[in-house]
Amino acid sequence: MHFDHDALPPLTIDIGMESFTLLRPFRISRGSKTKADVIVATVQAEGHQGLGEAVPYPRYGETIAQSVEDVRKVARTFVQPMRHSDLEQLMPAGAARNALDCALWDWKAKKTGQTVSDLAGLPPLADVITAFTISLDRSDIMAQQAAKAAHMPLLKIKLGDAPHDAERLRAIHKAAPNARLIVDANEGWTFDALQELAPVAAACGVELIEQPLPAGEDGILEGYHAPVPLCADESFHGTISIATLAKRYSAVNIKLDKIGGLSAAIRQCRTVQSAGMDIFIGCMVGSSLAMMPALHLSPLARWVDLDGPLLLAKDRANGLTIEDGVIKVSRSGLWGFP
Repeated sequence: MHFDHDALPPLTIDIGMESFTLLRPFRISRGSKTKADVIVATVQAEGHQGLGEAVPYPRYGETIAQSVEDVRKVARTFVQPMRHSDLEQLMPAGAARNALDCALWDWKAKKTGQTVSDLAGLPPLADVITAFTISLDRSDIMAQQAAKAAHMPLLKIKLGDAPHDAERLRAIHKAAPNARLIVDANEGWTFDALQELAPVAAACGVELIEQPLPAGEDGILEGYHAPVPLCADESFHGTISIATLAKRYSAVNIKLDKIGGLSAAIRQCRTVQSAGMDIFIGCMVGSSLAMMPALHLSPLARWVDLDGPLLLAKDRANGLTIEDGVIKVSRSGLWGFP
C-alpha cells in the first residue's frame, strides 16, 4: 500500500516552553544570555508522537509567548485531516512554524518506521564535524577558551567589536594554532572595518566570515573581492533572493528557526546549491532536539555549526553524542528515527 507522506490524520498538537541553563554566558555583538528559552511542539495521532524544538529569535521580534500562541492558533486547524505542506500557507517563516514542522516530520518517522532522511529523500547521515563557538569577550578570555577547545577541529569565533577584533583573532589563532577557524561578526562591522579585518582573518587562516555588515547595508559587498569567503546569515531572511545574495556572498547560513522548518530548509538548500553557493548549517542555542532536524541537512553542507548542546549545562536525555567536535551518528529515539 502506498503511503501518502503529505497527508495527515486529525492531530492533537500541544506546545510549551522549556528553559536550559547555559554552561557560561553566551555573548555576541548584540548582547548576552545565560539561558536558552525554547518552545517544544508535540504532535500526537494514531498512537504515535512527534516532537519539535525551536528558539524564538528576538532579532526578528519573536517572543516565546507569541510563538506559543501562534502554534496554538494553527493547532485548531489540524483537528481535521490536513496536508503537511499546508503548514507553509498557514504560518509565516519563523520559530513557531519550525517547531511544528519538525514535530510533523518526527511523527511521520515514528508512524511509518522510516527515518526522516529516507522520507525526505536526503542522503544518509554520517559523522560530521561541528564548529564549536567561542563567544565574544576580552581577547585574553577568548584565547583561554580557545586554548581549552584547541583539540576541536573547527572553532567559530564571535566578533563584532571592530577596534579590538584583530587582537582577538591573533590571540585565538595563537592559542589554537591547529584548529580551523570561522568568524561570525553578527552584523557588527562597517565596510571599512571589514576591509581592515579581512586580511587579518586571512593571515590567521580563517576560512569563512559570517555576516560582517548589518543586513540592510550589505549591497556594498557587490564587486568586493574579500580575501576570505563571506557568508550571509542575518541577510538571508524575508524576501531577499538567493540570486541577490550570490552577488555579495559565497555561502549562506541556513537555520531552521529562521527559515521556518526542515521542509523549507530542504528546498532552500537546493536553491543555494543551484546558485553555486556553499551551504552552512547553523543553529540557535538549544538542546539536541533542536539540532537533530538540522543535522539531517549536514550531508549537503560545507560547514556545520550545531554545537548548541555543548553550550548547555545539561542537554536532554538521548541527545547528540559530540566527541572532540565530531557529531557521532546514533539512531537516537529523540528525533527523526522510528
